[in-house]
Amino acid sequence: MSTQTSTAAGSRPARRSGSRFRLRVTPKLVVGTTIVVLTILFGLIGPLVVGNPSTVRNLGMTAPSGEFPLGTTQTGQDVLAQLTYATRGSLLIGLIVGSLTLLLSAFFGVVGAFIGGIVDDLFSLFTNIMLVIPGLPLVIIISSYVPKKSIWLVAFILSLTSWAGSARVLRGVTLSVRNRDYVLASRVSGEKTWRILTIEILPNLIPLLASQVVGAVIAGILGEAGLSFLGLGASGSFTWGTMLFYAQNGLALRLGAWWWFVPPGLMLALFGAALSMINYSIDETINPKLRAATDAKKRRRARKRSESARNRTPQKVAA
Repeated sequence: MSTQTSTAAGSRPARRSGSRFRLRVTPKLVVGTTIVVLTILFGLIGPLVVGNPSTVRNLGMTAPSGEFPLGTTQTGQDVLAQLTYATRGSLLIGLIVGSLTLLLSAFFGVVGAFIGGIVDDLFSLFTNIMLVIPGLPLVIIISSYVPKKSIWLVAFILSLTSWAGSARVLRGVTLSVRNRDYVLASRVSGEKTWRILTIEILPNLIPLLASQVVGAVIAGILGEAGLSFLGLGASGSFTWGTMLFYAQNGLALRLGAWWWFVPPGLMLALFGAALSMINYSIDETINPKLRAATDAKKRRRARKRSESARNRTPQKVAA
């Protein structure tokens, strides 16, 4: 009995131990993560502290002051209150676009490549069709035909044009992983399909999935800002893009009301740069060429420091 048990246990394929994903702590990762965390806290806590961003006051457009740290709009609305709610709205859109893009790309890329056959062919055909269709004109056309758009609808429209490229990359990696020895051994031993997919294949795709989610969040926030700036964004919602749209309509640039358009533009640029730094840090982890280049730069800097230290030492001794 014990012999049969040990034989059954020994026939199960060994799980690969080198699939753990660990980010390398770099200055870019630290700076990017800090900016992202502070932005999220601002978007979560800010609306609980400020007043109603839609409140109209008989103040007109006023410069920053003690009562209104970021000034007011032409209708007397608090810019700081609008910025906090806009931050929360833009973050929500980025989260929705990132999540939907992850689900769609994983379904059409990973599942299709793992199953293979006609399913993979049909999924690849649909993915290629979505790649050929230009994303921005499609988003503009769909948005123009919907009179009232919520944040969820705008995020869904942006997700429809963001997943195909990621699915294409995931399909190629999955085709490579599914033919490895430990995956083939799992199939021969009779492991269930869902277990092979979730335990043996998906852990190898975590770095790539993380990088693509970050990229999708960036694309979603920037895409929404572009739609809102064109007047096709979410109706009745505050986002960074809608703030820029209303500032443009209010002639803020011509009137010199920098406090109306600079804060949302600066938040958009900083958050996008922070996510890009995080994405680059992930690429350094999963891309051997980038990792080797970074290590080479560190070695050159360390060599220069050691050489400069040796050059200073004889001068001190001579003195």
